[in-house]
Amino acid sequence: MSDLSFRIDRNPNPASDETVAATLADPGFGKHFTDHMVVIDWTKSGGWQDARVVPYGPLTLNPANAVLHYGQEIFEGLKAYRHPDGSVHTFRPERNGERLASSARRLALPELPVDLFVESIRQLVAIDERWVPAHGENKALYLRPFMIANEDFLGVRAAESATYMVIACPAGSYFADPTRPVNIWLEREYARAGRGGTGAAKCGGNYAASMLPQRIAYEKGCEQVLFLDACDGEYLEELGGMNVVLVYDDGHVATPLSDSILPGITRDSVLDLCEQAGRRVERRRISIDEWREGAASGRIVEAIAIGTAAVISPIGELRADDFTIANPPITEDSFSMRIRALLTGIQNGLEPDVNDWLVRLV
Repeated sequence: MSDLSFRIDRNPNPASDETVAATLADPGFGKHFTDHMVVIDWTKSGGWQDARVVPYGPLTLNPANAVLHYGQEIFEGLKAYRHPDGSVHTFRPERNGERLASSARRLALPELPVDLFVESIRQLVAIDERWVPAHGENKALYLRPFMIANEDFLGVRAAESATYMVIACPAGSYFADPTRPVNIWLEREYARAGRGGTGAAKCGGNYAASMLPQRIAYEKGCEQVLFLDACDGEYLEELGGMNVVLVYDDGHVATPLSDSILPGITRDSVLDLCEQAGRRVERRRISIDEWREGAASGRIVEAIAIGTAAVISPIGELRADDFTIANPPITEDSFSMRIRALLTGIQNGLEPDVNDWLVRLV
């Protein structure tokens, strides 16, 4: 357990109640930020130190800072939900803390203790609770923990000082209608990550590599892009920022398995719920031909995209230059809609939390 205590430096000019209310009425995603942020410093010689909650504001970085030149940074994403009784909970934060530590190892950054990660979330939500949307509005407070190398040094080596921070923003649905099927573009020229690379780490470089393919997807009329493996160009990896799950006609589900795929916490929670309901779950390599043939024969009956921001969205079409996979229409009884209702019900305090996934923050 970490023995760091947090110093509180309150924002002398917080947003007015009217501004907060207007933001909560139409938050969008990633546009409006709360009054405070968490900052914790690390040095090679002193370890983690000076944990504090301070006013939200710009950072000052030396032009020679290592993060600007070598991209040594990682981040996480999770949400805080208002429950019917007014309390605020988050969902499986220890898993996010464990994944941040795993990403840190891969990027040669210091590992933040998981209990300190969870406490940093608690500290920020406690002071900025008024930014958490009301229960029942299909909104939440999105939390973005991140860590950057913070050493002014141009030598090519792991930085010997770093900074961990948490910022937060009220968020509505990532897609305008989360129940509407999204269309996906199949990317065949560009790869998101390769074998032995950083694909399983949540770092900015992976997302930077997806920006051009994502722009191409938009130009093709699609909301997301699907990457194939970098070696054979044959096996499903993940979307630009979401995992993929396929549903088969016998009830079992399958998701791509690779060391270059980010281990999604929302995806794993969905798969856990499937297993608890008696569905067989397969984590394995899945080829694009299997999806094409399965959809054509009716063996694959649904495809869903899963991630923290969007939670669960059904995939309508997978488009490529030479073919289109059209998935069957979605109804309220479709797997994606039922599992989405169950998962969001747990997160929002409407379904029993039999797995003890929720952590109360306020």
